[in-house]
Amino acid sequence: MDQIAPHRARNPAEFGQIAGKLFGPEDVVAGVQSYRPRPSDVVISPYSKCGTTWLQQIFHTLRTRGEMDFDDISRVVPWIETAAIVGVDLEAPQRAEPRGFKSHLGYDRIPKGARYMVALREPKDALVSMYRFMEGWLIEPGAISMDQFAAGWLGRVAAGTDIWRHLLSWWDQRDNPDVLLLSYEHMNAEPEMAVHRVAAFCGIDLDAELLALTLENSSLPFMLRHKDKFDDILMRTASERRCNVPPGGDSAKVRKGGVGGHKQELSPAVVAAMDAQWAALVTPVTGFADYASLDAALRTRNLAAVA
Repeated sequence: MDQIAPHRARNPAEFGQIAGKLFGPEDVVAGVQSYRPRPSDVVISPYSKCGTTWLQQIFHTLRTRGEMDFDDISRVVPWIETAAIVGVDLEAPQRAEPRGFKSHLGYDRIPKGARYMVALREPKDALVSMYRFMEGWLIEPGAISMDQFAAGWLGRVAAGTDIWRHLLSWWDQRDNPDVLLLSYEHMNAEPEMAVHRVAAFCGIDLDAELLALTLENSSLPFMLRHKDKFDDILMRTASERRCNVPPGGDSAKVRKGGVGGHKQELSPAVVAAMDAQWAALVTPVTGFADYASLDAALRTRNLAAVA
């Protein structure tokens, strides 16, 4: 039988098959079970496309004073769930203290015994960012529409792995001293606030030089200039091996870094469906009618903390 030529997903069903091969449930379980939390560990665990890479870079810059000698930020701040997939030993020595890890798990599912940093983000912007991230890597550009992709993303609600439940799991821990909760939008508006909050949470002394260095190294222009260090080469290589995806795909995580882009990209039907999920899942628990209201409350908390 002729071997099927490497290709990206050309329809939603094929995308599901490719993603399933890359993120096998047994591999994810193996990665999580291989992690041995320490009280000083910092686990960065936003939902996908909600500022994870940004926080990894802020954290690693702070603890190393700007070390950039890595091919993938997840080489030096490893992704727990994919450790078995990419062959990373989570117990290997790290470049500096405290140890740092990446995750996308909610508080209800993440291994306990460490400290946790989470950025929340407007779900509509997170959806658009994920779609653009997958295009050119696992999805053939133009083959799957935004509406089709959104339908699959919204389908995560049935499995309980959706962005709204992730948000709720961490919001419930907002007063936990071992949890730092930020918002992507506030980080974007006041990056100095974010650096101060991360440094204080991690127990890292922040002098003027380190503050300036961290603001520069975690800025969008800097990360775009060095985007090959933030393009998920570990997972891209795994996808080529496990999923028959063409080599050299575009898996860059640093793109626009903006706020509110969904307004130009999402159809009214998708917006309505996402608003309905917020109203059904988040409002009854938090009392917030929309994400903007929750973000405003979270900003107030974090500004008070650095005052």
